Amino acid sequence: MSRTARIERTTKESQVVVEVDLDGSGRSEVSTGVGFYDHMLDAFARHSLTDLVVQTTGDTHIDGHHSVEDTAIVLGQALRQALGDKVGIRRFGDATVPLDEALVQAVVDVSGRPYCVHSGEPEGQAYVAIGGTGAAYQGSLTRHVFETISFHAHLALHVRVLGGRDPHHVVEAQFKAFARAFRDAVAIDPRETGVPSTKGAL
Repeated sequence: MSRTARIERTTKESQVVVEVDLDGSGRSEVSTGVGFYDHMLDAFARHSLTDLVVQTTGDTHIDGHHSVEDTAIVLGQALRQALGDKVGIRRFGDATVPLDEALVQAVVDVSGRPYCVHSGEPEGQAYVAIGGTGAAYQGSLTRHVFETISFHAHLALHVRVLGGRDPHHVVEAQFKAFARAFRDAVAIDPRETGVPSTKGAL
């Protein structure tokens, strides 16, 4: 069964198209107008082995917030749609990922119940602007992205920053840890013949 999705969303603030293939090879074509966010979504695709296409046009002349947020909304919706009935998945994934001095743990439960716990970022991380092409990426967006993906994909997600100093590394380690945990959670378990829940549905 194909685990793919394509979703479009248009508002007065942005136009977003996202395509995902959960059984891909990590290929990505990402353009959001926020260069650092593009880098993070590329990292998510590569380390989750999700093929990902993102085309976002937004009001980056104001700042990057709307484009980042709206992309996360559509990405979450696409992941949920691609997961379908969730038959045969492992459901749970846990990864701890270093990036030089930064260390992050992410845990995913494809539970059908949105919940996000995000903790441990260094003091001041939320106020950092990380540059690159296009609008700057504000450090406060990282928690918001994970909360938004969790809500729209119906995931329980815990992200814990265990250490880190460089703002770029702190964010990137979070996206990579989430990617690896998500990859494990949505992987097909050859021993699982149904939905991994005592309720019979996720």
